[in-house]
Amino acid sequence: MNGTQKRTAKKATATQGKSYDGFTDEERGAMKERAKELKAASGGAVDDAEAALLEKIAEMPEAERAMVERIHAIVKENAPELKPKLWYGMPGWAKDGKVVCFFQNAGKFKSRYSTFGFNDSANLDDGEMWPTAFALTKLTAAGEKQITALVKKAAS
Repeated sequence: MNGTQKRTAKKATATQGKSYDGFTDEERGAMKERAKELKAASGGAVDDAEAALLEKIAEMPEAERAMVERIHAIVKENAPELKPKLWYGMPGWAKDGKVVCFFQNAGKFKSRYSTFGFNDSANLDDGEMWPTAFALTKLTAAGEKQITALVKKAAS
């Protein structure tokens, strides 16, 4: 065994039985999806962003799929300037190429609820502190009304 092999073997032995506090499999998967998205965009790939978004939505479990399909319709109806875009493998809607809002389904990160969130490009500033993500377990008429108002404000 040469010096490099000894160090590698020693390092492997030292880490056996220890858990790794880095990224989860789900987080690594999301980063890989984002890398693919960036590579496709930089390669000049002409892609139908809405078709890709709808394909990703179709892969979701029924309850999550129903919520995000309705959110997609709300965004299209109330903020047509926001364009569909996959973002870390999640449905997102962008303005000038920057994701304004996104839907993270619960199954993606094995969470107990889905999330509808906004990035800093969203025009939601309200004083010194404001919410930027909302947990969703189901989408009611009241929830749709709130999402509609937030999407309109975020896109303005």
